[in-house]
Formats: sequence, structure tokens, C-alpha cells
Amino acid sequence: MTGEVQRGKLALMSVTHVVNDFYAGAVPALIPFMVLERNYTYAAASAIMLAANLLGSVLQPAFGLLVDRWRIPWLAVVGFLIAGVGVGISGLTQDLLLTCLAVAGTGLGVAAYHPSATRQAKAASGPRTSGLAVFSVGGNIGMALAPLAVSLVIGNLGLAATPLLALPAVALALLMSIWRGIERAKRARSGVAVPAPTKPARQGKDDWRAFGWFSAMVILSSAGSAGIQAFLALFLISEFGVSTEFGAGSLTLFTGMGVLGTLAGGWLADRIGHILTLRLGYLIGPLALGVMLLAPGTVVALIAIAVLGFAAFIPFSVQVALGMKYLPNRIGTSSGLTLGLGATVGGLFAPVYGILADGHGLRFALTVGLGVKVLALAMTFLLKKPDEA
Repeated sequence: MTGEVQRGKLALMSVTHVVNDFYAGAVPALIPFMVLERNYTYAAASAIMLAANLLGSVLQPAFGLLVDRWRIPWLAVVGFLIAGVGVGISGLTQDLLLTCLAVAGTGLGVAAYHPSATRQAKAASGPRTSGLAVFSVGGNIGMALAPLAVSLVIGNLGLAATPLLALPAVALALLMSIWRGIERAKRARSGVAVPAPTKPARQGKDDWRAFGWFSAMVILSSAGSAGIQAFLALFLISEFGVSTEFGAGSLTLFTGMGVLGTLAGGWLADRIGHILTLRLGYLIGPLALGVMLLAPGTVVALIAIAVLGFAAFIPFSVQVALGMKYLPNRIGTSSGLTLGLGATVGGLFAPVYGILADGHGLRFALTVGLGVKVLALAMTFLLKKPDEA
């Protein structure tokens, strides 16, 4: 790996991250519309979140191991295409089981995308965490755009219009296929062989014990966030009487501020270290969530949501980079666990929040999530510092 930043490749991978995570953000944005249009309970809504995460959680380690062994760059394209198709068909049926199967396809695609794409982004971004932060911001932008697009499309046309949401994935996959075909033709004319997948060279010693503790922290933090992602919009609708479109739009504020948080996290990690940056994000997030739960009105709640989004994404690229330091020879596995599996396993806890919300209200369910986030903060003080972390 060289120290030079391959700006063109990094920009391309960032664009694919926009599209891929657009679909990760589309699922929670669709839930308020499904609840109101189909009269789903909170438990049914959380079952949709579970479906979006379960299959990806099971297969995520396999994708990471596969990429570590053979790289497989095309897996990123296949991943975001499957994710788009899953969202596209999720609104075409009234049946809860079929809806869950559709979003399970989205979760599978998102899981397939991350190890391959992150390895390519890491190679293109050089040694600095800020390079990975640029790639991560692509995902934040996609997640921020998703609630806005869902509100505009589904709010005006209804759930039957979900196929329109699949168009970005189909268009980008087609463009990348054409581009790669042109590149292969150029190599063939020039007599340069198309490089075959190869096993990466070893970079150092893998610290699986430290990585295991680190992964547990990431999963715990994600478990605390699962309730926020599933019920943030519904909380505003229930507590303050805002419209469905306004509630879904609050997710855009949350993830939009996450763009700034991700950039800030990469910048801070290069200056004060990865672990200290993690602690900062893990501290501010629960404080902001507490303010939102106690907010007297919509304005204060929105300010708290903005701060919460900023803080929640400070650790985003930092966790990816730190995981790679623990496992320098398993970048696909590391990124799959921290960027993919950490988030998807956390999403498996969504049904717990749904049951709590049905039985005790959304405020209680989100308060439980706050407590879980505090436990994740405590775990940051037990992390082992790798070289240059």
C-alpha cells in the first residue's frame, strides 16, 4: 500500500457508498409510511428492521473472509444493486412476510458491498484516517438523502412507488459495467493482461483478542442506536404531532449532521488519536439523546437530533480505521465486522425496542437505548491501544 491518495478511485468508491447506504437509510425511512398506511404495530415495524439486518449479519463474516482471500472488486457493485432491488420491491406487497423478505435482500446487498468497497477505498486513500473519512462520508450522504427521497416519492405517490427508489442502483451498476468493459477493452488493445484476483501480502500481526473486545463495543453501541434508527421519526410524530413527512425528514437532519460528524471524526483521529475520538463521540451522543427525550417542544428536539447525528457519526470512519489496525492482514474481515456486522447485529435488537415501545411507550424504549449507549462508552476505556492509534 502506498502513501499516495488515488483521488479518482476514492471519489468513485465514495459515489458507490452514497448509493449503497442510500438503501440502508431507506428502510427505516419507509417504516413510518408502512405503519400508517398498513396499520403495523411497533413490533411489526421492528420486525422489518430485524429482517433488514438478520441475513446480512449471518453472511457478513463470509463476505469479509472472501474479500480478504481474493479481493473480488465486483462484489461491491453486486451488493448495492441487490440492496436497491430489495427496497424497490418492498412496497409492492401488503404482506408483512413478503415485505420482510424484500428488505432482507437489501440487508444482504449492503453486507456484500462493505468489505470489498472498504478494501478498495483503503487502498485508494493512503495511510491517513481522513482518507477513509471521505469514503465514509459517501455513506453518510446516502443515508441523509434516503429519508428525503422517501418522503418526496412515497409521501406523494404511496408505497407502490418504491420501484422508483431502485433507479440509482440500477443506473450506477449499468454505468460501472460499461466503464469496466471499456477499461478491459483498452487493456486488451494495449496487450496488458487484466489483473486476476490475488491474495494480499501480509502487513503485520493480527491482534484478535483486542479486536474481539473492540467488536463487542461496536456491536453494543449499534444495539443502542437500533431504537433510534427505528423510532426517531415515530417519536416526533407521537410526542409533538408532526406530519409523517416531517418525521421522516428528521432522519435527514440526523444523517445530514452525520456527514459533518464523520469528517470531524477523521480529522480528530489524525490529531488526538482514534480511541480518544471514539470516547468523545460516545459521550456526546447519549447526552444529546437525553436532551431529545426531555425536550419541551419540537425546536429543542430538532436541535438535540442534530447534535445526536453529529456525535453518532464521529466514530464512523474511526472505528473502521481502528479495526484495521487491530487486524492489518484482514481488512475485509475487519471492515465487514466494524462497518457492516457491527451495524447489522445491532439492528437485531430492534424487535426488543418494538416490544418495549408497544408495552411502555416510545420514550421508555429510547431511554433503554440511551442506557446501552452509556455501557458502550464505558467499554471505550478498556480498549487496547494498537500501534499509532
